[in-house]
Amino acid sequence: MGLYDNTTHGEYYKSNSFGGYQFTSLEDIITQFEIAYVGEGKIIPKIKRSDIAFHAQRGLQEFSFDTLKSIKSQQIDIPASLTMKLPHDYVNYTKVSWVDSSGIKHPLYQTNDTSNPFQIYQDAIGDYTFPSDAEQLINGDFSTAATEPWHRNNDSIQGVNGGFGNYSPSITALNDKLQFAFVTRSGGGAYNWGDVTAIYQEIDVSSFSYLSLSANATAVNAGTGVGTIRFGLMTSIPSSNIRNNANSNTPDLNPISPNINADIFDLSNLDGNASYLEWTSTASGVKTIDSVDVSNYDKVYAVIVAYHDFVGTSPLTITAGTHEKTSFIDDVSVKNTDVAGYLSAKPGNNTESSTWNSYKAITPAENNNDDYEDDTYWPANGERYGLDPQHAQANGSFYIDPRVGRIHFSSNVSGKSVILDYISDSLGTDGEMQVHKFAEEAMYKWIAYAILSTSSSQLQQQLAPRFKKERFAATRQAKLRLSNIKLEQFTQILRGKSKQIKH
Repeated sequence: MGLYDNTTHGEYYKSNSFGGYQFTSLEDIITQFEIAYVGEGKIIPKIKRSDIAFHAQRGLQEFSFDTLKSIKSQQIDIPASLTMKLPHDYVNYTKVSWVDSSGIKHPLYQTNDTSNPFQIYQDAIGDYTFPSDAEQLINGDFSTAATEPWHRNNDSIQGVNGGFGNYSPSITALNDKLQFAFVTRSGGGAYNWGDVTAIYQEIDVSSFSYLSLSANATAVNAGTGVGTIRFGLMTSIPSSNIRNNANSNTPDLNPISPNINADIFDLSNLDGNASYLEWTSTASGVKTIDSVDVSNYDKVYAVIVAYHDFVGTSPLTITAGTHEKTSFIDDVSVKNTDVAGYLSAKPGNNTESSTWNSYKAITPAENNNDDYEDDTYWPANGERYGLDPQHAQANGSFYIDPRVGRIHFSSNVSGKSVILDYISDSLGTDGEMQVHKFAEEAMYKWIAYAILSTSSSQLQQQLAPRFKKERFAATRQAKLRLSNIKLEQFTQILRGKSKQIKH
């Protein structure tokens, strides 16, 4: 009957799940609730397990916000873009800090004095513009090494120089071009084969019916591998499979990536042509395709695919682990051919308004020195009359832009390690869906009250007020338990105060 009887000490200390005994999974909570509360002669005679699961998940969400210790944290080094992406399970932040060389956190403060608004496209006299040839791609000319918002395999390819491994293809934004590099490899039942690279960018086409595409590319052969590069539109994200071992003897175990097939570009234009442009072997130059029909979709994906069909058996044509630069592409463009029905962003300010660009370009006064004894902080021999306390700090500032899902920082934070402490609702993954044992009883009372209060049964409606009180009391008790206050902490804090503490 013991909860821990099936796990030995050796198994526990060799695992990575330390401290897990203090939690109960939500699945166990639901099962135990059914045992205790549901059945003939019990408070809830009959209910579907899915209904219990719904109320349990809602309860876990609410507990995560103000009862359970559900705060998570992420640390990144702030890049030159001065932005940080909000985590995938982000609900709200609790603290943002930068970390010094001693590992000490310095709080950053939210500013309300600037923002990153949607910058409307206007003509020369200030009227709103609804162009028929507005560029829909961001950074289609690869003018900087930061290639965001292009993505590869569900990851940003911002500033990729090299690859994801010695044998993986690499991408480099270099000299205003996107340069691909490949290496041959062996394995998977085949010799002398390579991978395929596919990058993409999402486009909102909810207000468009037709798009036109153009790009300037050059396909380069590598050894015995014929180079191919494609650019086009498709209705789904390309596969994350990068394998292109066409000569594999084990195709079932090592499937070839569908990205090498041109039919992944599943749209067509008014002439019936597939929605992509292709350069192969040594082809080069600008290519275009007009009037691609997107009228039935709210979003599509602009996709660039590059690969080599290596032939032969052995030896390898490129030294293993050495990338050879091959095909490249530039001036990738997707434009709407019909008049836009909604407001458009000013070209060049799609995700970064001129307000944000101006803010991140300045050098804050706190960058001058750290002792504040300069013309900004020490203007009157140390006197600081009228100082606004909310601005009396030199750590830096930030604000959150929910439109693009990023945190924007002041320029003095550039290059520093920043920690984001944030709240999640604990429903992101199955592993997160767990309740601390201090709050287990409160969860049972939450589920019971939620079910009774939404029931049409008169008897259960009569029981609801009682369980509402019990839920409140159990939740309060859980908060006290989880506060984790220790007597030693009180005495340590009160030492040195006017009243002596004996212990």
